[in-house]
Amino acid sequence: MTAAAAIVGWGTALPDGRVTNADLEARVDTSDEWIVERTGIRERRVVGPGETTASLAVEAATHAIKRAGLTPSDIDLMIVATVTPEQPIPHTGAFVGETLGLRCGSFDMNAACAGFVYELVVGASMLQMGYDHVLIIGAETLSRIIDPEDRTTTVIFGDGAGAAVLAPTRETPGLLAWDLGCDGSAAALLEVRAGGSRLPASAATVEGREHYLKMAGQEVFRRAVRVVVDSASSTLARAGVDASEVAWFVPHQANQRIIDAAGNRLGFESERTLVNIDRVGNTSSASIPLALFEAVDDGRVRDGDLVLCSGFGAGMTWASALLRWGAR
Repeated sequence: MTAAAAIVGWGTALPDGRVTNADLEARVDTSDEWIVERTGIRERRVVGPGETTASLAVEAATHAIKRAGLTPSDIDLMIVATVTPEQPIPHTGAFVGETLGLRCGSFDMNAACAGFVYELVVGASMLQMGYDHVLIIGAETLSRIIDPEDRTTTVIFGDGAGAAVLAPTRETPGLLAWDLGCDGSAAALLEVRAGGSRLPASAATVEGREHYLKMAGQEVFRRAVRVVVDSASSTLARAGVDASEVAWFVPHQANQRIIDAAGNRLGFESERTLVNIDRVGNTSSASIPLALFEAVDDGRVRDGDLVLCSGFGAGMTWASALLRWGAR
């Protein structure tokens, strides 16, 4: 279960705006101590006027294409993973591609916080079909769908983007194994109820605040730990790799307690787990690339390292992937 795909270029984007725990204390019933104890978050990045999901995606993608030594004309396909699209129609990729100067095929993917791993697997499969370069982007502006009066969500989510250029490998396959899944019975645990065909937008849905993200935090926590452990374990088994051989575990940055619980069960101590949730919050599909590429840029992740990424989110959707960094 391998795919000849390696990440040859990468980039990130974080807005300048910051919301600290002290800022939240001033507007909702919470405290810095409560937030840190339950989530591990101390601040989160948020977009300002004029910034959007597409603008963050463009910034991250521009860095990724440049780092790969390519130009936009070299990209054969672009996938944008997001739960906060630019608008319902057309897809966010249309706006991103226009700004970048792309004319290749593009589409959006909504796999929630597992989105980047999903597009990594899909992008690798497209390389096997003959493409040379696939651009994948996880981008979110979750601050735009968070109820500022709901302390269960407003303390958690932030904005950001991460992008990667995938290309065929010539030696050891970069993507070694993966696991994808979804349990739709848990869909109501994390959702935005209004605005779709089931509950179209109306004055009543706006008044009922049903266009904001709602989350059943305790049940999400319980299920999340289980699906991350099961999915990551399945991926390692498919690759024939033991957790002790993996240099870095890159979990979705949802909650520090979830990260710790899943890491402990899988056998990853904190020294081998990439975490930046304290500084950027939960950025959904952007969280794994933000954590991974930060560690690549500062030299922690090196060529030849085995890297295990595992995400989960609304749906409940999950995805894990094992790759060998730098294999080309």
